[in-house]
Amino acid sequence: MTFHPQPQPGQARPWAFPAPERGALPNGLTVLRCHRPGQQVVAVEVNLAAPLDAEPEGLDGVATIMARALSEGTDKRSAEEFAAELERCGATLDAHADHPGLRVSLEVPASRLHKALGLLAEALRAPAFADSEVDRLVRNRLDEIPHELANPQRRAAKELSRQLFPPTLRMSRPRQGTEETVARIDSAAVRAFYEAHVRPATATAVVVGDLTGIDLDDVLGETLGAWTGDCAEPLPVPPVTADDTGRVVIVDRPGAVQTQLLIGRIGPDRHERVWPAQVLGTYCLGGTLTSRLDKVLREEKGYTYGVRAFGQVLRSTADGKGASMLAISGSVDTPNTGPALDDLWKVLRTLAEGGLTDAERDVAVQNLVGVAPLKFETAAAVAGTLADQVEQELPDDYQARLYAQLAQTGTVEATSAVLAAFPVDRLVTVLVGDAAQIEEPVRALGIGEVTVVTN
Repeated sequence: MTFHPQPQPGQARPWAFPAPERGALPNGLTVLRCHRPGQQVVAVEVNLAAPLDAEPEGLDGVATIMARALSEGTDKRSAEEFAAELERCGATLDAHADHPGLRVSLEVPASRLHKALGLLAEALRAPAFADSEVDRLVRNRLDEIPHELANPQRRAAKELSRQLFPPTLRMSRPRQGTEETVARIDSAAVRAFYEAHVRPATATAVVVGDLTGIDLDDVLGETLGAWTGDCAEPLPVPPVTADDTGRVVIVDRPGAVQTQLLIGRIGPDRHERVWPAQVLGTYCLGGTLTSRLDKVLREEKGYTYGVRAFGQVLRSTADGKGASMLAISGSVDTPNTGPALDDLWKVLRTLAEGGLTDAERDVAVQNLVGVAPLKFETAAAVAGTLADQVEQELPDDYQARLYAQLAQTGTVEATSAVLAAFPVDRLVTVLVGDAAQIEEPVRALGIGEVTVVTN
């Protein structure tokens, strides 16, 4: 039998996050392009400056309905015809609304980029917003809401936002609206929101993929360049305020066999110097199966399949009005809710007493920085990150600098950042579970005033 020689490792090639080329079209649309040889599926991301704060009072969810309606017919094609044209291109088109604004995403083979960009431009320039289509989208959204409320993770997230933020702040309310507000939305409201906020002068398009043989200037000029609209002043952004007084809220689910945990507060955004250290320290706490939380709650005690700590950007602005959600999430079986929370707080206190180890820091750096080339293998991953940077008012080289900063962050700095992110006396704990079984054990922990809600 002849054996092939054992493969030998090659020389690691240097890698850095791709640098985009920035420009603008005559209509005011900002364009970031990034040539990625070999990426034959081109990804396009369009940021629209239509934040949820701009939704009219009593119409929470209109941004979501508008985003979904963009691909439901135009002045030239019905919804069915538009979908058929996308399919002929082998393209996918998606849109969603979030606090910073709307995002429209397109993926298409490079050979059909021109046609697909024409369809995207058509959707942005002249959406139909037909009464029948908007009514259908509203009904679909109303059907989704009860299912979301029945989902323990979704219910916990809704309650944490309601607890942290004042009612006057849009972040306190569900991103996609409530049954009451969505039911009020009609095609006139959708069109009014579109006309007030969707225009090329305040939008950015990111194009990533193999652009060999494509005259992107001509393609963009003939498609997105035909989109017109007037200029507009930037919308005022209210500062993010929150009450992170330590407390516990139990959302009662009688008979639940598990308790969903969501523990959080708000913290600095990506413009703050502490962000890289916070990312590193949070990863050590609960970013992977080998993190401290999982070692105790999963491996040693068997309370859960996994607990994660993370930081999620809510809004990131250069003027300091941004914030992130810092949270710990997981689920445990109902009888062990009290013991699991007790051990979780012990992990945080132990971290405060002894800090992270150099070994934990080294593993986190390797996992965060070492896998970056794999994380950004696709054009869509690169385009999404570049669009995030635009949305969060970050420089084009931010991601590349972030990896360098993570690699340079020391153990002491990471420890300090994670302790500041998760102080044991400033955490709002939301538990979705059977209050009859978990209320008393949780009260006995003394981690904050306990309140039970039933809706």
